[in-house]
Amino acid sequence: MIYLKLIWSYLKIGLFGFGGGYAMLSLIEKEIVGPGWITEKMFTDIVAISQMTPGPIGINSATYIGYAAPMHAGYDNPLWGLLGSVICTLVVVLPSFLLVAYTSHFISRHKESIVVRGIFAGLRPVVIGLIASAALLLMNEANFGSDSREIWISVVIAILSLTTVLFTKIHPILVIILAGIAGLVIYY
Repeated sequence: MIYLKLIWSYLKIGLFGFGGGYAMLSLIEKEIVGPGWITEKMFTDIVAISQMTPGPIGINSATYIGYAAPMHAGYDNPLWGLLGSVICTLVVVLPSFLLVAYTSHFISRHKESIVVRGIFAGLRPVVIGLIASAALLLMNEANFGSDSREIWISVVIAILSLTTVLFTKIHPILVIILAGIAGLVIYY
């Protein structure tokens, strides 16, 4: 049954998705695109939409994929998709909720401990590596195009966006809107 598979996948994502949305992108992609619930193109679209909508990417993708997977599996009634959305959203946040509820007291009590400091010092480079992995994962044909013209245009837009956010005081939301307008003008 599709719901049990979704629960198992999002339970793994919720348990092992350290470092936030970008860090868990490769795990989400493997768990969701791998079984064929959505295409790689749909996955990159979900990432883009998740960045423009409020909320964490893991939750946004869980909500969307929870809706899309049952529909893709042949459940025609939208209520089955709605049920999948609710299930996936709850399951992806459950491990984090339980972990934070359990450990917050312990960490606040022992935050000066060498052991706790060591654990956090060890986790920081892992999170950076996972975020870098997500960046590489998104550098694919679905995002950058297939011919050399599309690739170069996409690279220029990416570099201009990065440098604008890093070296100016222009708000990232405005950069997203301008990049969307540029894509609309250039590609259509």
